[in-house]
Amino acid sequence: MAEGQQSTAEILKKIRTLEIKTRGLVETAFAGDYHSVFKGRGMNFEDVREYQPGDEIRAIDWNVTARLGTAYVKKFTEERELTVMLIVDVSASGNFGSSVQSKRELAAEVACLLAFSAIRNNDKVGLLLFSDRVELFIPPKKGRSHTLRLIREILFFQPQGRGTDPALALDYLNKIVTRRAVVFFISDFQAPDFSHPLAVSGRRHDFVAIQIQDEREEVLPNIGIITLEDAETGEQIEINTGDRSTRRRFSDLAEEERAALWRTLRRNNVDAIALRTDQDYLPALRAFFKQRERRLALR
Repeated sequence: MAEGQQSTAEILKKIRTLEIKTRGLVETAFAGDYHSVFKGRGMNFEDVREYQPGDEIRAIDWNVTARLGTAYVKKFTEERELTVMLIVDVSASGNFGSSVQSKRELAAEVACLLAFSAIRNNDKVGLLLFSDRVELFIPPKKGRSHTLRLIREILFFQPQGRGTDPALALDYLNKIVTRRAVVFFISDFQAPDFSHPLAVSGRRHDFVAIQIQDEREEVLPNIGIITLEDAETGEQIEINTGDRSTRRRFSDLAEEERAALWRTLRRNNVDAIALRTDQDYLPALRAFFKQRERRLALR
């Protein structure tokens, strides 16, 4: 339902419900995963203290040591503040959902979880919504009210375009976000090739692709002759789902497209997560973060 068709009370209730759920997950299960994986860009000098056995020799502040006549070392704190960019696909295909929620609703919930995790770690969060054009850009800021505005836009923004063009969104990101950021790109990736701008973004930012899928985009039920319509182009096709070979071809094609996407992401050193509307997203997200933490620890 469009925002204009809902009352302000209904909109606020939905945002508040999503906030309560995702903030609870952040506090109880997810914040530690986020903190351990996304580090600050460096270390900030804080103070000096007297040298203690076991301290690194290279940490000695020789100027202070010479002045005071006893060894002092520099103290540093991790530069924790990051810039997090949520790039969310709001094309028409996101309205599809065969289970309890649509792909867009799942994208909003995942984005909300990531946004509150970032805010809890004192990071700035920005938002870019796209379809076959850049629909909305909100610069990174901090704070709960800012985060709630982002969630409201993800849930209720009415896009002008219907198609999906990740290349345009990535070109815009590469031009407007010049400092290194953590980028979560949330989409079903039902789109033409976008490998060139992805290569640029993958080198410039800490980039994570989150693919949102629905079971019925991978497996056809055996329910006889049906008409399928492309939500973005309006093109219709009539198929006989009772035919086993038709169902197999449909599944094979979906798997081929997914494999091609994964090859593109791996080729550009982009981490990826696959989430489905009929499954709990938290275990998949946590498993990804744990795997990424282990990989980073080996570097």
